[in-house]
Order: sequence, then structure tokens, then C-alpha cells
Amino acid sequence: MSLSASEIGAVLPVLPRLTTTVPKEYVHRASLAEVFLTGCTAQDDGLRFSLTGQWPRAHTFFNSADGSSHDPLQAAETFRQAGMFVTHAEHGVPLGHHFVLWSLSCHTDLERLRIGSRPTDFELDVTCPDTAPRGRASARRMGIGFALRRDGLPVAHGDGVYSIVTPSVYARLRANRPTLRTASADPAVGGRPMPPAAVGRTSPADVVLTPTDTPGRWLLTPDLTHPILFDHGGDHLPGMVLLEGARQAACARLAPRALIPASTSTTFDRYVELDSPCWVDVTEVVPGGDGTVTVRVIGRQGGETVFTSTVRGPVVG
Repeated sequence: MSLSASEIGAVLPVLPRLTTTVPKEYVHRASLAEVFLTGCTAQDDGLRFSLTGQWPRAHTFFNSADGSSHDPLQAAETFRQAGMFVTHAEHGVPLGHHFVLWSLSCHTDLERLRIGSRPTDFELDVTCPDTAPRGRASARRMGIGFALRRDGLPVAHGDGVYSIVTPSVYARLRANRPTLRTASADPAVGGRPMPPAAVGRTSPADVVLTPTDTPGRWLLTPDLTHPILFDHGGDHLPGMVLLEGARQAACARLAPRALIPASTSTTFDRYVELDSPCWVDVTEVVPGGDGTVTVRVIGRQGGETVFTSTVRGPVVG
């Protein structure tokens, strides 16, 4: 006796939904291990999206000094990935288009970043404006908002502004710029990078600053082969490298104590080139009445401001 499809469905057990990461290409990552998103559901209006994701209990770069908490900048990286994913997967912008990040803010609750006995599963609400790109549309600037929850409780929120550039336009804009494969990884001036402990780091490989003779000024000198900061090729320093440079400058300014970047707000004014020195200056340190400190950081290259960042959080150590 043969069974109908409906009868077979009634007999067979319902398999649980399996969890995997979203395609790494949609978040512009080469390594699957660096993809933090696992799924997405679009809301009825097409402007709001509910994403899921997971942070590992231990990460080789996004970690606290004592290993007890997730790095707040991991939330910022998750926001970056979410913006790219929604634009590609939900708005239909083809792979190969380039993203230009103009600003990114991330404000976290440090207590809810503590690492538990399991990997950290989270939900992430993404809100796009009604001018969200569709298909091959590009060039205009667009805003996006983020709200991340863990076990239903708010962990981080922020927003960003970005634009999309088609491959042909990008090729014209960036003609003859050196790539990570051709650019030199040597510092533009002599000297050794900062000690890890002086910039809130534990590994020398993660240090992105070299000291200068000017107090409150450092040279941005990341290792261009770093497996996380330079996960895939490019012809300029990524925005996450600039965020890390701002965090490390804030820590260096307050050394031997370290600033935990609970809140960061950064604007990106232009590409930071690989073949020209980028100077990172702490321009202001403002103690707060709640035990936090706010540090303002500016990056300059070729006499022009390339990024500005405000880093706020408690000081430890």
C-alpha cells in the first residue's frame, strides 16, 4: 500500500530548524568564523527586519582583557554586518557593490555583555528608511538603526549612515590605489608599536598604534595581514580599524588605566589610504560625574581629517 504525501508528512517527525550563519559574502567577510548573523525575517512594511545571531564565548580579537565579557566593539562589527546583509539579501543590491560607511554609533550595556556558560545568542532589530536602496541603485546616503537584545533585554543600540557604489564607479574613484597585497605593512616612521597593555590589548599582534614624539599623538600602523581586521582584501583601511585605533588612542591617553568603550560614535570623512601615514590625536578628555570618561579622537592624513570618534566608558586598572 502506498501513502500519499500528506500521509507521509503525518507519519514522519518534524525536524527542528537547524542554525547556520548567513552567507559570508553578504557581510563582506572571507572567514565563516567571523560571521555573527544567523538569520533574518522581514517585517510587513519592508523597512524593518528581525535578525538573529550568535557571538562565541571566546574570540581571538573581540574580547575583554580578563576574558569575562564580549568586547563592545563586537556589537559595532555586528551592526556593520547587519547593514550589509539587509542591503544585499533584502534590498537586492548585487554582490560586488561597495559600501561607503559615513558614520556608525554603538552604545552598549556592559553588564549585559558578560559571557555566560554558552555562546551568546541575540536578536537584532534593523530599521531602514523608506529611501532604502533597491537593486542596482547607488550613490545616495542612507540611514539605518540597530537595537540588539539578549534574552529579551536590550544590550546595544546605535545607528549608521552609508552609501553604495557600483563596481564601475568605484573603479574610477579608486583607480591606481595600492591594495593590501601591494602596500607596505611597515610603519611610516621608525619605532616599535605601543605595548599591548598600554592600549587596552593583551596581544602585540592586535596593536594598531605606534608612538610619536608628540604627546597625545600616535601613528596608525595596523598589521595588514591581521586575520580579523583585514579578513579580506581592500585598497584602504577599513572602518573597524579606525574604530580600534580610536579605542587604543583613548586607552593610551589614560594609561596605565584602560578605557572600556561602552559607547562609541564615529564619523568617516574620507578613505584612509594605505600608502600615506595616518596620525591619530586625542583632542579632549572629559571626566564624567558617573565614573566614566569621554575621549575625543581625530585621525588625519595628508593634512585632512579622515575620521573623528568619541569614545566613552568606565576606566579600569
